Amino acid sequence: MMKRALPIEKTNIILDQHAAAPLYRQLYERLRAQILAGQLEMGVRLPSTRVLASELGVSRNTTALAYELLLLEGYIESRVGDGTRVARLQSSLLRQAGKSVKKPSRQPGVKSPLAQRGQALLDAERTGDIYSEQATSGTNPFRVGQPDVTHFPYELWARLVAKQARQALPDVASYQHAQGYLPLRAAIATHIGITRGVQCTPEQLILTSGSQGALDLVARTLLDPGQSAWVEDPGYMGARGALLAAEARLIPVPVDEQGLNVEAGRQLSSSARLVIVTPSHQFPSAVTMSLGRRLELLEWSRAAQSWIIEDDYDSEYRFSGRPLQALQGLDNSERVIYIGTFSKVLFPSLRLGYLVVPPALLPGLNAVRRLIDVHPPLLEQLALTDFIVEGHFARYLRKMRAMYLERRNTLITALTQELGGLLEITTPEAGMHLVAWLPQDMSGEYIIKQTTQQGLPILSLSTYSLRPLQRDALVLGFATSTPKELQTGVQKLARALRGRS
Repeated sequence: MMKRALPIEKTNIILDQHAAAPLYRQLYERLRAQILAGQLEMGVRLPSTRVLASELGVSRNTTALAYELLLLEGYIESRVGDGTRVARLQSSLLRQAGKSVKKPSRQPGVKSPLAQRGQALLDAERTGDIYSEQATSGTNPFRVGQPDVTHFPYELWARLVAKQARQALPDVASYQHAQGYLPLRAAIATHIGITRGVQCTPEQLILTSGSQGALDLVARTLLDPGQSAWVEDPGYMGARGALLAAEARLIPVPVDEQGLNVEAGRQLSSSARLVIVTPSHQFPSAVTMSLGRRLELLEWSRAAQSWIIEDDYDSEYRFSGRPLQALQGLDNSERVIYIGTFSKVLFPSLRLGYLVVPPALLPGLNAVRRLIDVHPPLLEQLALTDFIVEGHFARYLRKMRAMYLERRNTLITALTQELGGLLEITTPEAGMHLVAWLPQDMSGEYIIKQTTQQGLPILSLSTYSLRPLQRDALVLGFATSTPKELQTGVQKLARALRGRS
């Protein structure tokens, strides 16, 4: 009796129309994995390409191409009159091949398949995991480094994107300049010149994939393996990651109430190649670098012929007075490279940031940029240009600045009322998070465990530090939660800190 074809349920094979891999490749990989795992037994007859296409809701070309790949690689066999069957592979070979599709784990004493810098990044702190866990946690009102994306004018943005796709995209559909769309660079140069005091022309701007893309581009262009680089400690993990990827030697420089301690940096490594700083709103301590420290840092860079990378990630949200002039605007020696991003002021998945670089560095940075990803996706650049030029960007910033100010004040009031006797609460002048200092003898690690057990996955200052801290603190974001959610969160935090359930 003829063996019937094995039914393949839709629930067993799920194809993603939006994935980077084409559908036929996805289907090929799913079937191959099932064959190697023994889920599809040797000799089992598979559905015809027509039947499988109908079951999965795809074209017959998709299933035919997947079967052809499997046939060429020997996973299936086809005979006239007998249909398509799983090939009769030797079981020992099948088991060995099956091992290769499992996720490898690094065993002690076994050499890593990665390059040294790749393994160093894998072994380093897992910034992405921290933020993705916070982003997907619906119970955490204190998410750090994330804006409120619920109030963004998505319908307006969709209209701008659609308009540019219809009218402008056909004219700019070929490869573009590595620095990005010139009208957008001009709009950004005008904006940061007025609001941040940055001195530049559109020709000095390079558009990047967010601030992380900018940090990576600078690090890989300016650093040789083993060269020293100052990093703020505590500081932004993404900056450290970019330096590790360039195989730099990290020099953790302490941060105090005035910002980066330049004298401490001199003592640790006076001739460091570069420093990455967040002077307008230090991350994560939330302090603003004093004018004296700024001038001291500029003088060090001039004398040492070193570069200052100024990460101005969220200075648009300043709550008291006019935003401070960027460090770049005070620089008379062209040693400052300025980084800005739209991830914090619009929405993170936009992945658009920019560099303002001294003219002497443009040729080298452009050469490296062309080899990384040529240039950023263009359609979003076109829409963002309209968003800025038509005044939507400025209006949106005003709206969100007022909203974040209300939320900051709500959080400070609630913390003072509930935990004023336990925590020392700082009032940040800008940004989307604040720092609440723990008592000298209280362990931040212990507190984080306590809050996590209460379903409150918050972060501590020591999470971002390379050296042990004399005093730890809680890093509490306030941008993504309503005033009521923040008040409820503080009550929950108070119960965790006081050991009550």
